[in-house]
Amino acid sequence: MKEQIVLAAERLFAERGLDGASLRQISAAAGNGNNTAVQYHFGSKQQLVQAIFEYRLRDLNERRRVLVAERNPLDLRTWVECHVAPVLEQGEREGSHYLSFVAKLHQQRRRDVLERLPPELNAPTRVFRERVGELLSHLPEPLRAHRVAHAMVFSVQAGAEREQSRARHELVLPFAVHLEDLLDGIVGFLRAPASSATLDALGRSPSGAPPAVPIHL
Repeated sequence: MKEQIVLAAERLFAERGLDGASLRQISAAAGNGNNTAVQYHFGSKQQLVQAIFEYRLRDLNERRRVLVAERNPLDLRTWVECHVAPVLEQGEREGSHYLSFVAKLHQQRRRDVLERLPPELNAPTRVFRERVGELLSHLPEPLRAHRVAHAMVFSVQAGAEREQSRARHELVLPFAVHLEDLLDGIVGFLRAPASSATLDALGRSPSGAPPAVPIHL
């Protein structure tokens, strides 16, 4: 029953956002006639959101660990592939709404949902940001962190669009083509030199807050 609730919540949050789906609606969508089932198993909406991340990220991060061990990434494209491919693979799973759920959190700027995530779930993303940042020495900060953060957002948005298209039974590119083409775009974006116009604008800008880490991949 707990898994059914998590999957129902993922779908409804992906469709309606956190504020658009009540615990009562999630319980009904999970096929439970008991309106208090969600509260009984999870306690609150925040804990239910955390349960969705835990349900998906443990397998997703294990897939990342396996790829890193197999590929021993040293170059930019391989690092991006090891981190992003498992994200896009998730969207190919039948019944998955995870990427659409994460994209909806981005859209609604619900960064507060990350406050209680166990640190180990964030560890692969921290390592990825550090390693890729080391490979982007041609970019000054904060442009480097800005590029990495937005590359991660691009991958989630692209995966969410494909996930939704598949759910509607629309024609999509073969997955291998989709993956390689998206990797081409992300790596090209990361490698692109900063133009003189960008550097001039950076020099004229006051120091600001560093780019926010995207809601979790």
